[in-house]
Amino acid sequence: VQLQASGGGLVQPGGSLTLSCAASGFTFANSVMYWVRQAPGKQRELVATVISGGSTNYADSVKGRFTISRDNAKNTVYLQMNSLKPEDTAVYYCNAAFYDVTTGYHNYWGQGTQVTVSS
Repeated sequence: VQLQASGGGLVQPGGSLTLSCAASGFTFANSVMYWVRQAPGKQRELVATVISGGSTNYADSVKGRFTISRDNAKNTVYLQMNSLKPEDTAVYYCNAAFYDVTTGYHNYWGQGTQVTVSS
């Protein structure tokens, strides 16, 4: 299983970024995908969730600004981030969870991509 996150960078407050996470090694369409972030000195925070059918959920801190989506044909999950704030600065990780009838429950993390919001 591999999760390759990309798209992070430095952006000014109010700007936008789109993160991507390309997945391989499992049946992506059957998975629940998450974006999780960790700011320096803070615990990891669940930012957004998208289930296999496409329903989404967001942390209150990003509602109305971030959009999670998935493309099952491309085995990729995205996080569109608008109206970015300095407090959004963190390493962003994608996470995959799925259940296999033979091997049970699985959970995997990508390597993380740095997002810095600063003027």
